[in-house]
Amino acid sequence: MAMSDDLKAIEAQVQEGLRSVESPEALEALRVNVLGRKGSLTAIMHMMGKVSPEERPAMGQLANTVRTHVDEAIKQRKTELEQAALAMRMAADEVDVTLPGRQLTPGTQHLISQIREEIEDIFVGLGYTVEDGPYVETTYFNFTALNAPEDHPSRSAKDTFYVVDNAPEGKEAHVLGESDVLLRTQTSGVQVHVMEKKQPPIYMICPGTVFRPDTADANHLPQFTQVEGLVVDEGITFGDLKGTLDYFTREIFGKDRATRYRPHFFPFTEPSCEVDVSCGVCGGKGCRFCKNTGWLEILGCGMVDPNVFRYCGIDPEKYTGFAFGIGVERVAALRYDLPDLRMLMTGDMRFLNQF
Repeated sequence: MAMSDDLKAIEAQVQEGLRSVESPEALEALRVNVLGRKGSLTAIMHMMGKVSPEERPAMGQLANTVRTHVDEAIKQRKTELEQAALAMRMAADEVDVTLPGRQLTPGTQHLISQIREEIEDIFVGLGYTVEDGPYVETTYFNFTALNAPEDHPSRSAKDTFYVVDNAPEGKEAHVLGESDVLLRTQTSGVQVHVMEKKQPPIYMICPGTVFRPDTADANHLPQFTQVEGLVVDEGITFGDLKGTLDYFTREIFGKDRATRYRPHFFPFTEPSCEVDVSCGVCGGKGCRFCKNTGWLEILGCGMVDPNVFRYCGIDPEKYTGFAFGIGVERVAALRYDLPDLRMLMTGDMRFLNQF
């Protein structure tokens, strides 16, 4: 009985000692004191031969059980100490005070966002509001209400991303007029939404992303940013349009830049024209950048067609107005003499950090 009491006492001492062990070295010392060659448990195991034959099986089983419990308890405590040491080391390594400090590079807006906001600021300063609309439109808002006939080439799938195809079974998809929902090809649809909800006077711009199935090249992108403007009021003339755009081009390109208006055709304006600005590289004398013309095309514009007013419930006999559309990427290219629009989309920080 005395030996069994000694075995239980050793197990209790080990459990108590493990609670106070805080380092691998202390744990190893405890293990040696109990399980080492001269350890207390080892000494009792060596005395097993002196036990009477009748008690030896039970005593041997108890000794093995105690040894197993002690060994498992020591291993578990060793694992706990290793995990705690690893956690402390990881926490200490989070900040290495011996390393040189890291200089954080301040971020900037993308060039396209900068120019878009600059355009917005110019027109807000003139009293315009900034309106927004959905990226996914119907053919009514994107084409029909803008006076584009059903057979207009821009309605073709070659020029428009259609989202829903309602073509009859067995018939080629995206035949003109057979699809209803599309990714907007222009932000002009926002103008229709605004004219349907608000009564004149209306002075607004609608910046946003538009989509066209163009192959990306130096002068085209399948996704780009457009800013369109609309004015509807009594007594608006082409002179108001010209004065507004002359002011805009000088604000965005420089006070010394001249403008030129060339007749053109757009379904939603009549009369219509395209606006050129004098080349900033050669000062209008002619160079490779302007193809030796001295002029750079920047936007399209015109007086709002009366049919557009009728679609939106505005009396064309009482109100007149003008509209214009500007490509932000093109403004960036012309302003900074960029030879390829794709440079704006690559995410190359060596290029973008210049702005």
